[in-house]
Amino acid sequence: MNLFADIRALVLDSIATLVTEGVLPDGLNTDAVTTEPPRDPAHGDMATNAAMVLAKPAKQKPRDIAEALAAKLADDPRVSSAEVAGPGFLNLRLEPSVWQTLPKAILGNGTAYGRSDMGKGEKVNVEYVSANPTGPMHVGHARGAIVGDAMASLLAYAGYDVTREYYINDGGAQVDVLARSVYLRYQEAHDLSVDWPEGSYPGDYLIPVGEALKDKVGDIWLDAPEKVWLPEVREFATEAMMDLIRDDLAALGVHMDVFFSEKSLYGTGRIEAAIDALKEMGLIYWGVLPKPKGKTDEDWEEREQWLFKSTEFGDDEDRPVMKADGSWAYFAPDIAYHYDKVQRGFDLLINIFGADHGGYVKRLKAVVKALSQDRVSLDIKLIQLVKLFKNGAPFKMSKRAGTFITLRDLVDEVGSDVARFHMLTRKSDAALDFDFDKVVEQSKENPVFYVQYAHARICSVLRKAGAEGIDVSDATLAAQDLSGMTHPAELHLAAKLAEWPRLVEIAARTHEPHRVATYLGELASDLHGLWNRGNDEPALRFLQDDPVATQSKIALARATAVVISAGLGILGVTPVEEMR
Repeated sequence: MNLFADIRALVLDSIATLVTEGVLPDGLNTDAVTTEPPRDPAHGDMATNAAMVLAKPAKQKPRDIAEALAAKLADDPRVSSAEVAGPGFLNLRLEPSVWQTLPKAILGNGTAYGRSDMGKGEKVNVEYVSANPTGPMHVGHARGAIVGDAMASLLAYAGYDVTREYYINDGGAQVDVLARSVYLRYQEAHDLSVDWPEGSYPGDYLIPVGEALKDKVGDIWLDAPEKVWLPEVREFATEAMMDLIRDDLAALGVHMDVFFSEKSLYGTGRIEAAIDALKEMGLIYWGVLPKPKGKTDEDWEEREQWLFKSTEFGDDEDRPVMKADGSWAYFAPDIAYHYDKVQRGFDLLINIFGADHGGYVKRLKAVVKALSQDRVSLDIKLIQLVKLFKNGAPFKMSKRAGTFITLRDLVDEVGSDVARFHMLTRKSDAALDFDFDKVVEQSKENPVFYVQYAHARICSVLRKAGAEGIDVSDATLAAQDLSGMTHPAELHLAAKLAEWPRLVEIAARTHEPHRVATYLGELASDLHGLWNRGNDEPALRFLQDDPVATQSKIALARATAVVISAGLGILGVTPVEEMR
Protein backbone atom coordinates (compact mmCIF):
# COMPACT_ATOMS: atom_id res chain seq x y z
CA MET A 1 0.00 0.00 0.00
CA ASN A 2 1.36 3.38 -1.04
CA LEU A 3 -1.17 6.08 -0.30
CA PHE A 4 0.76 8.77 -2.16
CA ALA A 5 0.91 6.55 -5.24
CA ASP A 6 -2.83 5.87 -4.90
CA ILE A 7 -3.69 9.58 -4.76
CA ARG A 8 -1.32 10.29 -7.66
CA ALA A 9 -3.23 7.65 -9.63
CA LEU A 10 -6.42 9.49 -8.72
CA VAL A 11 -4.93 12.75 -10.01
CA LEU A 12 -3.90 11.08 -13.28
CA ASP A 13 -7.35 9.54 -13.70
CA SER A 14 -8.92 12.97 -13.14
CA ILE A 15 -6.61 14.47 -15.77
CA ALA A 16 -7.64 11.73 -18.19
CA THR A 17 -11.31 12.57 -17.53
CA LEU A 18 -10.63 16.24 -18.26
CA VAL A 19 -8.99 15.21 -21.53
CA THR A 20 -12.02 13.10 -22.45
CA GLU A 21 -14.30 16.03 -21.68
CA GLY A 22 -12.21 18.33 -23.88
CA VAL A 23 -11.11 20.53 -20.98
CA LEU A 24 -7.50 19.50 -21.57
CA PRO A 25 -5.84 18.57 -24.87
CA ASP A 26 -4.86 15.01 -25.65
CA GLY A 27 -1.26 13.77 -25.57
CA LEU A 28 -0.11 15.52 -22.36
CA ASN A 29 2.97 14.06 -20.67
CA THR A 30 2.15 13.45 -16.99
CA ASP A 31 5.48 11.88 -15.92
CA ALA A 32 6.42 14.96 -13.87
CA VAL A 33 3.11 15.07 -11.97
CA THR A 34 3.70 14.39 -8.26
CA THR A 35 1.78 14.09 -5.02
CA GLU A 36 3.74 14.87 -1.89
CA PRO A 37 3.35 16.25 1.62
CA PRO A 38 2.88 20.04 1.56
CA ARG A 39 5.73 22.07 3.00
CA ASP A 40 3.33 23.52 5.56
CA PRO A 41 1.09 20.81 7.11
CA ALA A 42 -1.54 23.51 7.74
CA HIS A 43 -2.17 23.61 3.98
CA GLY A 44 -3.48 20.03 3.88
CA ASP A 45 -2.48 16.38 3.75
CA MET A 46 -1.09 16.24 0.22
CA ALA A 47 -0.23 18.62 -2.59
CA THR A 48 0.03 18.08 -6.33
CA ASN A 49 1.92 20.09 -8.94
CA ALA A 50 -0.27 18.78 -11.78
CA ALA A 51 -1.67 22.15 -12.91
CA MET A 52 1.78 23.78 -12.88
CA VAL A 53 3.28 20.92 -14.92
CA LEU A 54 0.51 20.81 -17.51
CA ALA A 55 -0.08 24.55 -17.99
CA LYS A 56 2.57 25.21 -20.63
CA PRO A 57 1.96 22.15 -22.87
CA ALA A 58 -1.81 22.62 -22.50
CA LYS A 59 -1.44 26.36 -23.27
CA GLN A 60 -3.70 27.22 -20.34
CA LYS A 61 -3.39 29.11 -17.09
CA PRO A 62 -2.30 26.81 -14.28
CA ARG A 63 -4.99 28.14 -11.96
CA ASP A 64 -7.71 27.31 -14.49
CA ILE A 65 -6.43 23.74 -14.73
CA ALA A 66 -6.17 23.49 -10.95
CA GLU A 67 -9.77 24.59 -10.45
CA ALA A 68 -11.07 22.07 -13.00
CA LEU A 69 -8.94 19.34 -11.45
CA ALA A 70 -10.05 20.25 -7.93
CA ALA A 71 -13.69 19.71 -8.88
CA LYS A 72 -12.94 16.21 -10.14
CA LEU A 73 -10.80 15.25 -7.13
CA ALA A 74 -13.42 16.45 -4.65
CA ASP A 75 -15.83 13.83 -6.04
CA ASP A 76 -13.64 11.00 -4.71
CA PRO A 77 -14.82 9.69 -1.31
CA ARG A 78 -11.26 9.77 0.03
CA VAL A 79 -10.93 13.53 -0.55
CA SER A 80 -12.62 15.90 1.86
CA SER A 81 -11.46 19.05 0.06
CA ALA A 82 -9.27 20.18 -2.86
CA GLU A 83 -8.11 23.78 -2.61
CA VAL A 84 -6.28 25.86 -5.20
CA ALA A 85 -3.40 27.90 -3.80
CA GLY A 86 -1.20 30.59 -5.32
CA PRO A 87 -0.70 30.41 -9.10
CA GLY A 88 -2.01 26.86 -9.38
CA PHE A 89 -0.85 24.52 -6.64
CA LEU A 90 -3.51 22.12 -5.43
CA ASN A 91 -3.76 21.13 -1.76
CA LEU A 92 -5.77 18.09 -0.77
CA ARG A 93 -7.30 17.13 2.55
CA LEU A 94 -8.24 13.51 3.02
CA GLU A 95 -11.10 12.04 5.00
CA PRO A 96 -10.24 10.68 8.48
CA SER A 97 -11.32 7.24 7.27
CA VAL A 98 -8.22 7.16 5.02
CA TRP A 99 -5.91 7.48 8.01
CA GLN A 100 -8.06 5.18 10.15
CA THR A 101 -7.58 2.28 7.73
CA LEU A 102 -3.82 2.76 7.45
CA PRO A 103 -2.79 0.96 10.69
CA LYS A 104 -4.86 -2.02 9.56
CA ALA A 105 -2.97 -2.15 6.27
CA ILE A 106 0.39 -1.87 8.01
CA LEU A 107 -0.41 -4.61 10.52
CA GLY A 108 -1.67 -6.81 7.72
CA ASN A 109 1.58 -6.43 5.76
CA GLY A 110 4.07 -6.29 8.63
CA THR A 111 7.57 -5.11 7.73
CA ALA A 112 6.66 -5.71 4.07
CA TYR A 113 4.69 -2.46 4.31
CA GLY A 114 6.79 0.02 2.38
CA ARG A 115 8.57 -2.58 0.27
CA SER A 116 8.59 -1.64 -3.38
CA ASP A 117 8.94 -3.33 -6.75
CA MET A 118 10.42 -0.14 -8.15
CA GLY A 119 13.72 -1.90 -8.91
CA LYS A 120 11.97 -4.62 -10.93
CA GLY A 121 14.80 -7.03 -10.18
CA GLU A 122 17.49 -4.93 -11.86
CA LYS A 123 20.96 -6.16 -10.95
CA VAL A 124 22.93 -3.67 -8.86
CA ASN A 125 26.53 -3.97 -7.72
CA VAL A 126 27.37 -1.91 -4.63
CA GLU A 127 31.13 -1.76 -4.06
CA TYR A 128 32.11 -0.33 -0.71
CA VAL A 129 34.84 -0.25 1.93
CA SER A 130 37.56 -1.70 -0.39
CA ALA A 131 40.25 -0.71 2.10
CA ASN A 132 43.85 -1.59 1.35
CA PRO A 133 44.62 -4.93 3.07
CA THR A 134 47.51 -3.43 5.02
CA GLY A 135 45.97 -3.17 8.47
CA PRO A 136 42.81 -2.71 10.51
CA MET A 137 40.12 -0.48 9.08
CA HIS A 138 39.93 3.01 10.51
CA VAL A 139 36.94 5.12 11.42
CA GLY A 140 36.74 6.62 7.94
CA HIS A 141 36.27 3.14 6.53
CA ALA A 142 33.49 2.64 9.09
CA ARG A 143 31.37 5.39 7.60
CA GLY A 144 31.84 4.09 4.06
CA ALA A 145 31.03 0.55 5.20
CA ILE A 146 27.85 1.69 6.94
CA VAL A 147 26.65 3.89 4.09
CA GLY A 148 27.33 1.17 1.51
CA ASP A 149 25.69 -1.55 3.57
CA ALA A 150 22.58 0.52 4.29
CA MET A 151 22.36 1.52 0.63
CA ALA A 152 22.50 -2.13 -0.43
CA SER A 153 19.73 -3.02 2.05
CA LEU A 154 17.64 -0.05 0.92
CA LEU A 155 17.93 -1.02 -2.75
CA ALA A 156 17.02 -4.64 -1.97
CA TYR A 157 13.97 -3.37 -0.02
CA ALA A 158 13.00 -1.35 -3.09
CA GLY A 159 13.04 -4.37 -5.38
CA TYR A 160 16.59 -4.48 -6.78
CA ASP A 161 18.78 -7.58 -7.03
CA VAL A 162 21.79 -6.39 -5.04
CA THR A 163 25.35 -7.72 -4.82
CA ARG A 164 27.59 -6.39 -2.04
CA GLU A 165 31.22 -6.32 -3.17
CA TYR A 166 34.64 -5.58 -1.68
CA TYR A 167 37.54 -4.83 -4.01
CA ILE A 168 40.79 -6.05 -2.46
CA ASN A 169 43.60 -3.68 -3.42
CA ASP A 170 46.25 -6.39 -3.33
CA GLY A 171 48.01 -5.66 -6.60
CA GLY A 172 50.05 -2.60 -5.68
CA ALA A 173 53.37 -1.80 -4.01
CA GLN A 174 51.69 -1.16 -0.64
CA VAL A 175 51.23 -4.92 -0.21
CA ASP A 176 54.98 -5.39 -0.66
CA VAL A 177 55.46 -2.89 2.18
CA LEU A 178 53.03 -4.93 4.26
CA ALA A 179 54.96 -8.13 3.54
CA ARG A 180 58.25 -6.51 4.57
CA SER A 181 56.63 -5.22 7.76
CA VAL A 182 55.31 -8.69 8.59
CA TYR A 183 58.78 -10.08 7.93
CA LEU A 184 60.17 -7.67 10.54
CA ARG A 185 57.59 -8.94 13.05
CA TYR A 186 58.59 -12.48 12.04
CA GLN A 187 62.19 -11.60 12.91
CA GLU A 188 61.05 -10.13 16.23
CA ALA A 189 59.18 -13.35 16.95
CA HIS A 190 62.62 -15.00 16.79
CA ASP A 191 63.91 -12.46 19.38
CA LEU A 192 65.85 -10.48 16.81
CA SER A 193 66.18 -6.70 17.00
CA VAL A 194 64.86 -4.83 13.93
CA ASP A 195 64.84 -1.28 12.54
CA TRP A 196 61.59 0.04 11.12
CA PRO A 197 62.19 1.96 7.90
CA GLU A 198 60.12 5.01 7.08
CA GLY A 199 56.87 4.15 5.36
CA SER A 200 56.50 0.70 6.93
CA TYR A 201 53.57 -0.48 9.09
CA PRO A 202 54.80 -0.64 12.72
CA GLY A 203 51.38 -1.14 14.37
CA ASP A 204 51.04 -3.80 17.07
CA TYR A 205 48.39 -5.55 14.97
CA LEU A 206 51.19 -7.22 12.98
CA ILE A 207 52.77 -8.86 16.04
CA PRO A 208 50.43 -11.90 15.98
CA VAL A 209 50.86 -12.13 12.21
CA GLY A 210 54.64 -12.37 12.59
CA GLU A 211 54.21 -14.99 15.29
CA ALA A 212 51.80 -16.96 13.11
CA LEU A 213 54.33 -16.86 10.28
CA LYS A 214 56.97 -18.21 12.64
CA ASP A 215 54.65 -21.04 13.68
CA LYS A 216 54.05 -21.88 10.01
CA VAL A 217 57.58 -21.81 8.57
CA GLY A 218 59.91 -21.82 11.55
CA ASP A 219 63.27 -20.14 10.93
CA ILE A 220 63.76 -21.08 7.28
CA TRP A 221 63.46 -17.48 6.05
CA LEU A 222 65.57 -15.75 8.67
CA ASP A 223 68.67 -15.65 6.50
CA ALA A 224 66.95 -15.94 3.12
CA PRO A 225 67.10 -13.09 0.57
CA GLU A 226 63.94 -11.06 0.00
CA LYS A 227 63.25 -12.53 -3.41
CA VAL A 228 62.84 -15.93 -1.77
CA TRP A 229 60.31 -15.03 0.93
CA LEU A 230 58.55 -11.91 -0.41
CA PRO A 231 55.93 -13.61 -2.67
CA GLU A 232 54.81 -16.08 0.00
CA VAL A 233 54.90 -13.59 2.87
CA ARG A 234 52.93 -11.19 0.72
CA GLU A 235 50.17 -13.77 0.22
CA PHE A 236 50.27 -14.84 3.89
CA ALA A 237 50.10 -11.24 5.13
CA THR A 238 47.30 -10.27 2.75
CA GLU A 239 45.13 -13.18 3.87
CA ALA A 240 45.83 -12.38 7.53
CA MET A 241 44.79 -8.77 6.99
CA MET A 242 41.66 -9.81 5.12
CA ASP A 243 40.72 -12.11 8.01
CA LEU A 244 41.12 -9.12 10.32
CA ILE A 245 39.06 -6.92 8.02
CA ARG A 246 36.30 -9.54 7.73
CA ASP A 247 36.13 -9.77 11.52
CA ASP A 248 35.98 -5.99 11.85
CA LEU A 249 33.19 -5.79 9.27
CA ALA A 250 31.28 -8.56 11.03
CA ALA A 251 31.49 -6.61 14.30
CA LEU A 252 29.81 -3.76 12.43
CA GLY A 253 27.19 -6.09 10.99
CA VAL A 254 28.57 -5.94 7.45
CA HIS A 255 28.83 -9.09 5.34
CA MET A 256 29.96 -9.09 1.71
CA ASP A 257 28.72 -11.29 -1.12
CA VAL A 258 31.91 -10.97 -3.17
CA PHE A 259 35.56 -10.25 -2.38
CA PHE A 260 37.27 -9.38 -5.68
CA SER A 261 41.07 -9.46 -5.83
CA GLU A 262 42.90 -6.83 -7.85
CA LYS A 263 45.79 -9.26 -8.13
CA SER A 264 43.54 -11.62 -10.11
CA LEU A 265 43.57 -9.10 -12.96
CA TYR A 266 47.34 -9.32 -13.50
CA GLY A 267 48.90 -12.04 -15.64
CA THR A 268 45.49 -13.46 -16.56
CA GLY A 269 44.77 -11.47 -19.71
CA ARG A 270 41.88 -9.62 -18.10
CA ILE A 271 43.48 -6.19 -18.30
CA GLU A 272 44.50 -6.85 -21.89
CA ALA A 273 40.94 -7.92 -22.75
CA ALA A 274 39.46 -4.72 -21.36
CA ILE A 275 41.96 -2.51 -23.20
CA ASP A 276 41.42 -4.51 -26.42
CA ALA A 277 37.67 -3.91 -26.10
CA LEU A 278 38.34 -0.17 -26.01
CA LYS A 279 40.76 -0.45 -28.94
CA GLU A 280 38.10 -2.16 -31.02
CA MET A 281 35.85 0.83 -30.38
CA GLY A 282 38.61 3.18 -31.54
CA LEU A 283 38.98 4.65 -28.05
CA ILE A 284 42.69 3.92 -27.42
CA TYR A 285 45.44 5.91 -29.14
CA TRP A 286 49.17 6.64 -28.90
CA GLY A 287 49.62 10.24 -27.93
CA VAL A 288 50.84 12.95 -25.57
CA LEU A 289 48.78 14.61 -22.88
CA PRO A 290 48.72 18.41 -22.87
CA LYS A 291 50.57 20.19 -20.08
CA PRO A 292 48.24 20.67 -17.09
CA LYS A 293 47.30 24.19 -16.10
CA GLY A 294 49.69 25.66 -13.58
CA LYS A 295 52.60 23.46 -14.60
CA THR A 296 55.76 25.09 -15.90
CA ASP A 297 57.96 23.65 -18.64
CA GLU A 298 60.47 22.66 -15.96
CA ASP A 299 57.78 20.75 -14.01
CA TRP A 300 56.35 18.93 -17.01
CA GLU A 301 57.89 16.33 -19.26
CA GLU A 302 56.00 15.35 -22.39
CA ARG A 303 55.90 11.61 -22.99
CA GLU A 304 54.08 9.43 -25.46
CA GLN A 305 51.85 6.70 -24.07
CA TRP A 306 48.65 4.79 -24.75
CA LEU A 307 45.63 6.93 -23.86
CA PHE A 308 41.90 6.33 -23.43
CA LYS A 309 39.61 8.90 -25.10
CA SER A 310 37.70 9.60 -21.90
CA THR A 311 36.98 13.20 -22.98
CA GLU A 312 34.45 11.74 -25.43
CA PHE A 313 32.43 10.65 -22.39
CA GLY A 314 32.53 13.78 -20.25
CA ASP A 315 35.99 13.60 -18.65
CA ASP A 316 38.28 16.62 -18.40
CA GLU A 317 41.20 14.96 -20.20
CA ASP A 318 42.14 11.66 -21.79
CA ARG A 319 43.66 9.11 -19.42
CA PRO A 320 46.83 6.97 -19.68
CA VAL A 321 46.33 3.20 -19.72
CA MET A 322 49.89 2.07 -20.53
CA LYS A 323 53.22 3.78 -20.09
CA ALA A 324 55.89 4.05 -22.79
CA ASP A 325 57.89 1.27 -21.10
CA GLY A 326 54.99 -1.15 -21.51
CA SER A 327 53.91 -1.21 -17.85
CA TRP A 328 50.29 -0.60 -16.99
CA ALA A 329 49.20 2.81 -15.77
CA TYR A 330 47.36 2.93 -12.46
CA PHE A 331 44.04 3.31 -14.30
CA ALA A 332 44.39 0.05 -16.26
CA PRO A 333 43.32 -2.42 -13.52
CA ASP A 334 40.38 -0.12 -12.68
CA ILE A 335 39.27 -0.38 -16.30
CA ALA A 336 39.55 -4.16 -16.21
CA TYR A 337 37.69 -4.42 -12.91
CA HIS A 338 34.76 -2.36 -14.14
CA TYR A 339 34.78 -4.25 -17.43
CA ASP A 340 34.39 -7.41 -15.37
CA LYS A 341 31.35 -5.88 -13.60
CA VAL A 342 29.81 -4.97 -16.93
CA GLN A 343 30.36 -8.50 -18.23
CA ARG A 344 28.73 -9.95 -15.12
CA GLY A 345 25.50 -8.37 -16.30
CA PHE A 346 24.89 -5.63 -13.77
CA ASP A 347 22.45 -2.91 -14.79
CA LEU A 348 23.72 -0.36 -12.27
CA LEU A 349 27.06 0.08 -10.51
CA ILE A 350 27.46 2.06 -7.29
CA ASN A 351 30.91 2.78 -5.86
CA ILE A 352 31.37 4.13 -2.34
CA PHE A 353 34.68 6.03 -2.24
CA GLY A 354 36.51 8.20 0.24
CA ALA A 355 36.46 11.93 -0.45
CA ASP A 356 40.11 11.75 -1.59
CA HIS A 357 39.01 9.73 -4.64
CA GLY A 358 37.07 12.59 -6.20
CA GLY A 359 39.51 12.76 -9.10
CA TYR A 360 38.51 9.27 -10.25
CA VAL A 361 34.80 9.98 -10.66
CA LYS A 362 34.75 11.29 -14.23
CA ARG A 363 37.26 8.81 -15.65
CA LEU A 364 35.48 5.79 -14.14
CA LYS A 365 32.10 6.98 -15.33
CA ALA A 366 33.60 7.53 -18.78
CA VAL A 367 35.07 4.04 -19.03
CA VAL A 368 31.89 2.31 -17.79
CA LYS A 369 29.85 4.28 -20.30
CA ALA A 370 32.25 3.28 -23.06
CA LEU A 371 32.63 -0.40 -22.15
CA SER A 372 28.89 -0.93 -21.67
CA GLN A 373 28.01 1.17 -24.72
CA ASP A 374 25.95 3.33 -22.39
CA ARG A 375 23.90 0.38 -21.10
CA VAL A 376 25.24 0.47 -17.54
CA SER A 377 25.29 3.57 -15.36
CA LEU A 378 27.79 4.22 -12.58
CA ASP A 379 27.02 6.30 -9.51
CA ILE A 380 29.93 7.21 -7.24
CA LYS A 381 29.26 8.41 -3.71
CA LEU A 382 32.10 10.24 -1.98
CA ILE A 383 32.22 9.79 1.78
CA GLN A 384 33.42 12.78 3.73
CA LEU A 385 35.59 12.63 6.84
CA VAL A 386 34.48 11.75 10.35
CA LYS A 387 35.83 13.82 13.23
CA LEU A 388 35.85 12.14 16.64
CA PHE A 389 35.28 14.06 19.85
CA LYS A 390 35.13 13.22 23.54
CA ASN A 391 34.71 15.63 26.42
CA GLY A 392 34.54 18.41 23.86
CA ALA A 393 37.99 17.71 22.40
CA PRO A 394 39.32 15.73 19.43
CA PHE A 395 39.67 12.10 20.46
CA LYS A 396 42.31 9.53 19.52
CA MET A 397 42.13 6.14 21.11
CA SER A 398 44.06 3.50 19.15
CA LYS A 399 47.48 2.29 20.18
CA ARG A 400 47.15 -1.10 18.54
CA ALA A 401 47.01 0.39 15.05
CA GLY A 402 49.92 2.74 15.45
CA THR A 403 48.73 6.06 14.06
CA PHE A 404 44.99 5.84 13.42
CA ILE A 405 41.66 5.09 15.09
CA THR A 406 40.30 1.67 14.22
CA LEU A 407 36.79 0.66 13.30
CA ARG A 408 36.89 -2.05 15.98
CA ASP A 409 37.77 0.54 18.65
CA LEU A 410 34.74 2.55 17.56
CA VAL A 411 32.40 -0.45 17.79
CA ASP A 412 33.85 -1.54 21.13
CA GLU A 413 33.35 1.97 22.51
CA VAL A 414 29.72 2.63 21.51
CA GLY A 415 28.35 -0.54 19.89
CA SER A 416 27.39 -1.34 16.32
CA ASP A 417 23.84 0.07 16.52
CA VAL A 418 24.93 3.50 17.73
CA ALA A 419 27.80 3.68 15.27
CA ARG A 420 25.62 2.69 12.32
CA PHE A 421 22.70 4.99 13.05
CA HIS A 422 24.79 8.06 13.83
CA MET A 423 26.94 7.62 10.72
CA LEU A 424 23.71 7.79 8.69
CA THR A 425 22.30 10.95 10.25
CA ARG A 426 23.88 13.15 7.59
CA LYS A 427 24.26 12.97 3.85
CA SER A 428 27.42 11.08 2.95
CA ASP A 429 29.05 14.02 1.16
CA ALA A 430 28.84 16.17 4.31
CA ALA A 431 31.49 16.00 7.04
CA LEU A 432 30.33 14.28 10.23
CA ASP A 433 31.20 14.97 13.87
CA PHE A 434 31.05 11.88 16.07
CA ASP A 435 30.93 12.87 19.74
CA PHE A 436 31.31 9.83 21.98
CA ASP A 437 29.49 11.53 24.82
CA LYS A 438 26.50 12.69 22.81
CA VAL A 439 25.90 9.49 20.82
CA VAL A 440 25.33 7.49 24.01
CA GLU A 441 23.44 10.05 26.08
CA GLN A 442 19.78 9.33 26.71
CA SER A 443 18.03 12.45 25.50
CA LYS A 444 15.88 13.57 22.63
CA GLU A 445 18.92 15.42 21.28
CA ASN A 446 20.44 12.01 20.47
CA PRO A 447 18.69 10.63 17.36
CA VAL A 448 19.82 7.05 18.02
CA PHE A 449 18.32 7.01 21.49
CA TYR A 450 15.21 8.90 20.42
CA VAL A 451 14.25 6.34 17.76
CA GLN A 452 15.17 3.32 19.88
CA TYR A 453 13.21 4.76 22.80
CA ALA A 454 10.10 5.18 20.65
CA HIS A 455 10.22 1.49 19.70
CA ALA A 456 10.92 0.44 23.28
CA ARG A 457 8.03 2.57 24.57
CA ILE A 458 5.61 0.85 22.22
CA CYS A 459 6.92 -2.56 23.25
CA SER A 460 6.40 -1.65 26.91
CA VAL A 461 2.75 -0.77 26.19
CA LEU A 462 2.26 -4.10 24.44
CA ARG A 463 3.78 -5.95 27.38
CA LYS A 464 1.55 -4.14 29.88
CA ALA A 465 -1.57 -4.80 27.83
CA GLY A 466 -0.60 -8.45 27.45
CA ALA A 467 -0.06 -8.74 31.20
CA GLU A 468 -3.65 -7.56 31.65
CA GLY A 469 -4.87 -10.34 29.40
CA ILE A 470 -5.53 -8.14 26.36
CA ASP A 471 -4.87 -9.75 22.97
CA VAL A 472 -2.40 -7.50 21.17
CA SER A 473 -1.49 -9.79 18.29
CA ASP A 474 -1.20 -8.04 14.94
CA ALA A 475 -4.15 -9.99 13.54
CA THR A 476 -6.41 -8.91 16.41
CA LEU A 477 -5.26 -5.30 16.30
CA ALA A 478 -5.77 -5.16 12.53
CA ALA A 479 -9.41 -6.20 13.02
CA GLN A 480 -10.23 -3.33 15.38
CA ASP A 481 -12.62 -0.50 14.56
CA LEU A 482 -10.43 2.62 14.39
CA SER A 483 -13.21 5.08 13.56
CA GLY A 484 -12.62 6.67 16.96
CA MET A 485 -9.09 7.71 15.88
CA THR A 486 -9.97 11.33 15.21
CA HIS A 487 -7.62 13.46 17.31
CA PRO A 488 -5.27 15.61 15.18
CA ALA A 489 -2.22 14.14 16.95
CA GLU A 490 -3.32 10.60 16.06
CA LEU A 491 -4.13 11.52 12.47
CA HIS A 492 -0.78 13.31 12.17
CA LEU A 493 1.07 10.18 13.28
CA ALA A 494 -0.91 8.08 10.79
CA ALA A 495 -0.09 10.58 8.03
CA LYS A 496 3.61 10.23 8.85
CA LEU A 497 3.28 6.44 8.56
CA ALA A 498 1.72 6.94 5.12
CA GLU A 499 4.93 8.65 3.96
CA TRP A 500 7.07 5.54 4.51
CA PRO A 501 6.55 3.77 1.13
CA ARG A 502 7.13 7.05 -0.71
CA LEU A 503 10.24 7.76 1.35
CA VAL A 504 11.67 4.32 0.55
CA GLU A 505 11.36 4.92 -3.19
CA ILE A 506 12.85 8.42 -3.02
CA ALA A 507 15.79 7.26 -0.91
CA ALA A 508 16.40 4.27 -3.21
CA ARG A 509 16.15 6.37 -6.36
CA THR A 510 18.64 8.96 -5.05
CA HIS A 511 20.90 6.35 -3.37
CA GLU A 512 20.64 8.23 -0.08
CA PRO A 513 20.05 5.96 2.93
CA HIS A 514 20.41 8.89 5.33
CA ARG A 515 16.86 9.83 4.34
CA VAL A 516 15.65 6.74 6.20
CA ALA A 517 17.39 7.84 9.40
CA THR A 518 15.92 11.33 9.06
CA TYR A 519 12.42 9.92 8.53
CA LEU A 520 12.72 7.63 11.56
CA GLY A 521 13.68 10.59 13.71
CA GLU A 522 10.59 12.48 12.56
CA LEU A 523 8.35 9.45 13.10
CA ALA A 524 9.75 8.93 16.60
CA SER A 525 9.13 12.58 17.38
CA ASP A 526 5.47 12.23 16.37
CA LEU A 527 5.08 9.09 18.50
CA HIS A 528 6.67 10.75 21.54
CA GLY A 529 4.49 13.82 20.97
CA LEU A 530 1.31 11.72 21.02
CA TRP A 531 2.53 9.83 24.08
CA ASN A 532 3.22 13.05 25.98
CA ARG A 533 -0.17 14.51 25.08
CA GLY A 534 -1.70 11.51 26.78
CA ASN A 535 -0.32 12.83 30.06
CA ASP A 536 -2.81 15.70 29.85
CA GLU A 537 -5.53 14.05 27.76
CA PRO A 538 -6.39 10.55 29.09
CA ALA A 539 -8.40 9.74 25.94
CA LEU A 540 -5.13 9.69 23.96
CA ARG A 541 -3.41 7.16 26.21
CA PHE A 542 -2.67 3.81 24.63
CA LEU A 543 -3.83 1.92 27.73
CA GLN A 544 -7.52 2.53 28.42
CA ASP A 545 -9.89 1.08 31.03
CA ASP A 546 -11.82 -0.74 28.31
CA PRO A 547 -9.83 -3.58 26.64
CA VAL A 548 -11.44 -2.95 23.24
CA ALA A 549 -10.59 0.75 23.45
CA THR A 550 -7.02 -0.23 24.40
CA GLN A 551 -6.73 -2.47 21.34
CA SER A 552 -7.90 0.31 18.99
CA LYS A 553 -5.41 2.74 20.51
CA ILE A 554 -2.55 0.26 20.50
CA ALA A 555 -3.14 -0.57 16.82
CA LEU A 556 -1.69 2.80 15.82
CA ALA A 557 1.27 2.40 18.16
CA ARG A 558 2.00 -1.12 16.96
CA ALA A 559 1.83 0.04 13.32
CA THR A 560 4.40 2.69 14.22
CA ALA A 561 6.66 0.04 15.74
CA VAL A 562 6.40 -2.02 12.55
CA VAL A 563 7.60 0.89 10.42
CA ILE A 564 10.38 1.79 12.86
CA SER A 565 11.52 -1.84 12.83
CA ALA A 566 11.52 -1.92 9.03
CA GLY A 567 13.49 1.31 8.80
CA LEU A 568 16.04 0.23 11.40
CA GLY A 569 16.39 -3.06 9.56
CA ILE A 570 17.44 -1.18 6.43
CA LEU A 571 20.01 0.75 8.46
CA GLY A 572 21.28 -2.44 10.10
CA VAL A 573 20.22 -1.32 13.58
CA THR A 574 18.45 -3.51 16.14
CA PRO A 575 14.96 -2.33 17.17
CA VAL A 576 15.33 -2.75 20.95
CA GLU A 577 12.33 -3.72 23.06
CA GLU A 578 13.49 -2.07 26.27
CA MET A 579 16.05 0.56 27.16
CA ARG A 580 18.80 -0.42 29.58
